[in-house]
Amino acid sequence: MDRTTGGAPTRPPQGVAGAVLLLGVLLAGAAPLIPLAVLVSRHEPELLPLFAVPLAVLVAAWRIARDRARDQLTDPLTGLPNRHALLLAAQEAIADHQSEEQYSVGLILLDLDRFRSLNDTLGHAAGDRLLVHIGRRLHRVLRGGRSDPAGGAPPGRPSGPADRRREAEELLAELPPAVEHGRRAVVARMGGDEFAVLLPGVGCGDTLERLAKALIAELAAPIRLDGLLLVLEASAGVCVYPHHAGDAESLLRRADVAMGHAQRGRTGVEQYDASQDADTPYRIGLLGDLRRGLETGEVQLHYQPKVAFDGRVVGLEALLRWERPGRGRVSPDEFVGLAESSGLMPRLTDYVLEAAIGQLAAWRGQGLQVQVAVNVSPRDVLNPGFAQRVAGHLARHQVPAHALQLEITERLLLDDSRRAADTLAELRRHGVGMSLDDFGTGHSSLVRLRSLPVGELKIDRSFVSRMVADDHDAAVVRCSVELAHSLGLTVVAEGVEDDETWERLHGLGVDAVQGWLVSAALPADQATAWLRVHRTGPPCAERLTTLERWTGQAELSLPEPRLPYPGVPRPTIPSQAGQPLVPPLAQPTETGLQAPTTPQ
Repeated sequence: MDRTTGGAPTRPPQGVAGAVLLLGVLLAGAAPLIPLAVLVSRHEPELLPLFAVPLAVLVAAWRIARDRARDQLTDPLTGLPNRHALLLAAQEAIADHQSEEQYSVGLILLDLDRFRSLNDTLGHAAGDRLLVHIGRRLHRVLRGGRSDPAGGAPPGRPSGPADRRREAEELLAELPPAVEHGRRAVVARMGGDEFAVLLPGVGCGDTLERLAKALIAELAAPIRLDGLLLVLEASAGVCVYPHHAGDAESLLRRADVAMGHAQRGRTGVEQYDASQDADTPYRIGLLGDLRRGLETGEVQLHYQPKVAFDGRVVGLEALLRWERPGRGRVSPDEFVGLAESSGLMPRLTDYVLEAAIGQLAAWRGQGLQVQVAVNVSPRDVLNPGFAQRVAGHLARHQVPAHALQLEITERLLLDDSRRAADTLAELRRHGVGMSLDDFGTGHSSLVRLRSLPVGELKIDRSFVSRMVADDHDAAVVRCSVELAHSLGLTVVAEGVEDDETWERLHGLGVDAVQGWLVSAALPADQATAWLRVHRTGPPCAERLTTLERWTGQAELSLPEPRLPYPGVPRPTIPSQAGQPLVPPLAQPTETGLQAPTTPQ
C-alpha cells in the first residue's frame, strides 16, 4: 500500500527509506560485536563467518517487527488500512497543517445497508469476497479509474453507468491539488461492512456530500457473485475538521453519528448535526430530564379524534406532549428520536401503553366505548417479549384487546422481517388492532403491504394536505384508497385542515379523517368532554379476507365491514369555516397549527 492507493501514511517505511533504516539497525546491533570481530580477525580469521549468525538474527527481528507494525495498521481481509491506521492518518493530517487557518480535513463514513442479511444468506465466505470487491471499487473510484469487471461486475459491460463514474471523476477533479485523484486520500475498512474515506484538505461539507452520493451510486453498480447479480445500497455520514470536530477522534465518532442518522432516516447521506448527537451537553441534559419526566408524569398523552363522514367518532390517536420545566414544550420529534437512539425507547413505549390503556379503562368505566391508537417504533416490535408486554398492560386494566390499536410502519420489516412478522401475528392473535401509518412516504410496496397483518391504512398528511392544490398528490391519495379497499383495508386520512379537502376525501371513499378540521390533539380531560358530546361508534372494521388471512378463523366478534358513505353530508356539528369541530369547553389551549408527532 502507498499513498496512491489509499494506504495509511503511517505504515513502516519501505524502499530506499527502509534500506537505510535496516542498515542503521544492523550497525546499531553489531556495534558491540565490532571489537570482538577485530580481535578474531587477527588471531582466528576462519571464525569470522560465525558473526553472520547474530547479523541474520538482527535482520529477522527487524523484519518481524516491521511486519507486525504493518499488520497492526492493515485490515487482513481487504488489505486496506484499518480503523487504527485511519485514526493515525487523521491525526497526522491535522497535526501537519494545524497552524494553517483555512486548512480542513474531510471524512466520509460508508455503511452497507442490509449486509448482515446478505451475509447470512450467501455465507460468510461469499460475504468476505463481497467486501474485498467493495474495497477495490472504492480504490478505483478515488484513483479516477473504473471498477474491476472481473471483480464482480457483469462481464462485457462497465460496472456502473458512465454518468456515475463521470460525476465521481468530476468531483475529484474539483478537489485541491493535494488530494486530486486520491494521492493523499486514505480508503480504510473500519470493520464489518463499514468503510471510510479520509480527504485531507477538503473542508466543504457540500462537496463531501456530493462525493459521498457519487460513491454510493458507484457501490450500487451490479456485482456478480456466485452466479447472482447483487445490487448493494449504502448510507454515508460526512464530517469536517474543524467545522464539525476539533480532533481526529471526534471526527471519526461524529461521522459515525451522521451515518447512523442517514441509516435511520434512509436519506442516503447526512452531514453531522450537533442537534442529532446524543453526546452533546444539551442532549445529555435533555435525556436526563426526559428520564425524570417519565418518573414524575411530566410527559403526557393528548388524544386526536378520528371521525367518519357520518360524524361518528371511530377512534383516537394518542400523541406525546412534554412541557420541560423551565424550558417550555419540547418537540416530540426531538425527544422521541433521542429516546430511540439512547435505548430509552422501550421504557417510553411502556409508559405510553400504560397511560393510553389506563385512559381506555377510565373511558369504558364512564360508558365511552372508543378505540385508542398508539404508535410503536420498529425497535419496539423487534424487542423480545413485546407482544406479552402489550397483553400484560391490557390484562392489568381489564381492557379488551380490540379497544387498542397499534400504528406501525413498514420500516420494521426491512431489518428483521421474520421476527417482526411473528410479533405482529402474535399481537393479532391476542386481538389487538393494527394500522399501517405514514403510507406512501417512501417505504411502501405491494409485497410488504400484503405481508403486514393490518386492517387499517393511514394516508400520510404530506399527501393529504396538498391534494387540493397538487394533482399528483391527489392521484396518490386516490390510488392508495383503491388499493387499500381492494385488499380489505379501511382508510384514514391524516392532516385534514379545510372543508375542500374533507369533500375531496369523502368523494374518494375514504372511511375516516383526522386533523385540525375535526379537532386538535386534546388532553385527557378535554378529550373526555369532547367524546361526551359526540356520537361514538365501533372502530373501522376489517374485512373478513384480512382476518382469515392472519387468524385462520372467521368467527371473530368484530362489527360487520363498513362500506364508504356515498351521499352522506358533512356532520352537522356547530363550527366556523376552517375551525376545529370542538365544543367550547374542549377548545385546545395551544395556538397555531402544530402537526402532532408520534414515537416512530
